[in-house]
Amino acid sequence: MPWFDRDVQFNHYGPDRLPFGCTGASGLVQRFVELSGDDAGRAFDVLDASGGYGSACLGAGPEVIATAMADAVRTAGYVTDEIASAERALLLERLFAPGGLFADRFPAADYRVSGRNSGSEGMELALRLVLESRFDHRRLRAVPGAEERDVVLGFEGAWHGWSGGLLPLMNRRHYRIGLPSVDPERFGFRTEHIPFGDPDAAREWFASNGGRVLAVVVEPIQGDAGILTPPEGYLRELAALAKESGALLVADEVLTFAKTGRFFAMTDERGAIPTDVTVIGKSLGMGAVSTSMVIARRELGVRPTGTVSTSDLRPLTCAVIRAGLEHIVAEGLLERSATVGGRLGELLRDRLVADFPDLYREARGTGLIHGVELTDHAAANLGELRSTMIRNGVYVEFMSGAGRRSHGLRYLNATMRVAPPLVSTVDDVEAIAARLTDGSHAVRKTTS
Repeated sequence: MPWFDRDVQFNHYGPDRLPFGCTGASGLVQRFVELSGDDAGRAFDVLDASGGYGSACLGAGPEVIATAMADAVRTAGYVTDEIASAERALLLERLFAPGGLFADRFPAADYRVSGRNSGSEGMELALRLVLESRFDHRRLRAVPGAEERDVVLGFEGAWHGWSGGLLPLMNRRHYRIGLPSVDPERFGFRTEHIPFGDPDAAREWFASNGGRVLAVVVEPIQGDAGILTPPEGYLRELAALAKESGALLVADEVLTFAKTGRFFAMTDERGAIPTDVTVIGKSLGMGAVSTSMVIARRELGVRPTGTVSTSDLRPLTCAVIRAGLEHIVAEGLLERSATVGGRLGELLRDRLVADFPDLYREARGTGLIHGVELTDHAAANLGELRSTMIRNGVYVEFMSGAGRRSHGLRYLNATMRVAPPLVSTVDDVEAIAARLTDGSHAVRKTTS
């Protein structure tokens, strides 16, 4: 095979492109081949512990999705949201009508939904809803009392996408320098960042800035920062602080949707944590389509045509989402993932962090989304670490880490994300942990 894509596809990953190709997949098993070196041409199987960058929640080749796509291509049509769609109606009724999967959290009387092509586009629309909440759409002037609300509260280490409008939400200079920014101006905004999961920092910030804050944008579990899970009660208190200050709360659940043992991570022992806008994606497309949903309070909106999208819940996309969600519910995959994920967390702590203190510093996570933070030594050899893991039969991703944080919190290194599909079993995560252990032994030999 010539692997012509290596010659013509844009290289998004810099000089250390992974020297592997994929020839097919089934379930959690990816069939890889070495592309260079003495072993060029060697074929081997790899267990996917990434879930397709967090999007393939049913693994590769699920029959239920293949059937839904084939049927929808033949019969569902391709109308945009300008025309009502029977397939779209079936999906939204299943989710938001009384008794629907999301109805207790997002009743149709209070919320409405828009579809987008990706999580980043969904977050762009969420930000647009926030910004346009401040002014009269017809006269294009500030709503009385909103003139001074020009601050969006974000979090150190956050990742919401790298499209232009979202850059101000990230505090890491590497991602922002040399690219467009949004400066304070009439109807502009500025972003301030505080450390995630620190209730004292949140209280302090709102005490000083509550009158100017327009919105709070938060991941319930920070992904790129290193799978950071907040302390119990933190998200609910954050929601209360936002509400008391008159700010909107935007939850970025693009990564966490369906990965924490429940559909939504904005949940605690008291139940759903209220939000004004919630964006879900990745797993929503079942690994077959790229899509997202923006679920927003009905009073939020934008000027006419401001939310038009080429792919706002097209019938094919709706058929895939509905079939996948029905399968997840029928098979009890969320409930099972909580148990399987609990075992995965134990294995990562006991077999990686405890046995390889030279490579790993801490394991964090819940459900089927976990992170293993690297030591300085391992982070300096990240490219070698990832390639070695693949050659030992397991595919994992690496997150940037939150880096330097304020309020005296420690530096957070790059983190290995271990987030296999929902269809994973206890035997699967045992096998993943065994291969991560083998890879760690190999890395220790080559980097010591």
